[in-house]
Amino acid sequence: MQRTISPVDGSVYVERDLAGAVQIDRALDLATRAQREWKCVPLAERATLCLAMVDAMVGKADDLGAELSWQMGRPIRYTPNEIRGGFNERARYMIAAAQRALADIEIEPKPGFSRFIRREPLGVVLTLAPWNYPYLTSVNSIIPAIMAGNTVVLKHSNHTPLCAERYAEAFAAAGLPEGVFQVLHMGHEDVARAIADERVGFVAFTGSVAGGHAVTSAGAGRFLGMGLELGGKDPAYVRYDADLAHAIENLMDGAMFNSGQSCCGIERIYVHADLYDAFVRGCVDLVRQYKLGNPLDPETTLGPMVRTGAADFVRAQTTEAIQQGARALIDARDFPADQANTPYLAPQLLVNVNHSMRVMTEETFGPVVGIMPVSGDDEAIQLMNDSPYGLTAAIWTADVDAAIRIGEHVNTGTWYMNRCDYLDPALAWTGVKDSGRGCTLSVVGYEHLTRPKSFHLRTSTR
Repeated sequence: MQRTISPVDGSVYVERDLAGAVQIDRALDLATRAQREWKCVPLAERATLCLAMVDAMVGKADDLGAELSWQMGRPIRYTPNEIRGGFNERARYMIAAAQRALADIEIEPKPGFSRFIRREPLGVVLTLAPWNYPYLTSVNSIIPAIMAGNTVVLKHSNHTPLCAERYAEAFAAAGLPEGVFQVLHMGHEDVARAIADERVGFVAFTGSVAGGHAVTSAGAGRFLGMGLELGGKDPAYVRYDADLAHAIENLMDGAMFNSGQSCCGIERIYVHADLYDAFVRGCVDLVRQYKLGNPLDPETTLGPMVRTGAADFVRAQTTEAIQQGARALIDARDFPADQANTPYLAPQLLVNVNHSMRVMTEETFGPVVGIMPVSGDDEAIQLMNDSPYGLTAAIWTADVDAAIRIGEHVNTGTWYMNRCDYLDPALAWTGVKDSGRGCTLSVVGYEHLTRPKSFHLRTSTR
């Protein structure tokens, strides 16, 4: 039995029986059989069915948002927009991009021959999705996998099992053929066995670095394709010529939104010394305006973390940094909902930090950010690269050429100028170092969910 404990009040919100070996075997067998027919369905028909699923989900955004707040704690003023906004945008973009991404690659003419490269589906795609953005992260692989002619088995986090079931309901309402999309609630051992099963052609995993290692180990005996979107310790650099007010507003949102529980959230900030004091003052003033509380209250802007253990991890990392010389700028007493032994945690800004502290080098995944002054571009580049992660990084500057020049030296999957914590579906979403491997979104994302097949046709024997 799998129980989902709501961070709102500690109650059991969902209970689900876990799939056993027989159920998993049946699901993989059905997905395999369904894929043989699904890959022959015209692309336009696949698009129609996927768009109908998206319409069904968006039409229920308020209800889905409310139950999402109960499952993982994000304030209800924001949760419906995960479906209406990012989920909707990404799904529709990837559906529209399919025709271009999956088109045959034509080769220059050669007398007596017809030559082209065709993209073929991989078979059954196993999507292992996280709880922090359960619709946004899962749609990155589900829609392009199905559009490419694969079938999908979705296993969602035990914190957000209803999200997987809502997908299934929406696909069923759209009329998707049986077996093209299925949901399984599984434990870790059964997930590992599914990864090792030869009927699975690709694994799309979003989660921790440790989880990525576990997924890789489970598939080590096979030549199995994998997409791994893992952790981050994403930096930002506020250059001397930045729009200070804009930087403060964007960066605090990038650090604190979703209680800091975002793989591409801002976790460390480097500010040119000329702007440092004013930047810090502005951040303190803004963060003090957050309202921590029950996420079902429309006035709440900062909800609980997903579970008490996650909040305790952030508390311990923060306390350790303070013991090592960091200074906390936010008084938790200004946030009465912050209580020990609960997932409710006040936001925090830390100064006097350095890279000997875990809070500046290890993923925090909470509403805490460290801020350091830097002398200029070279020091900022060195500090941004001083990390085992490389998912996103951002710069605030008025100089586009400088942004590009600096970005070329930062080891990251995505480089932003004057924004952060956003996925543009037209761009490849990828990471370097411990942030993972592979790619989702954009036409490039389709390359990882298909295999190239070359057609070399001799049309004349004379």
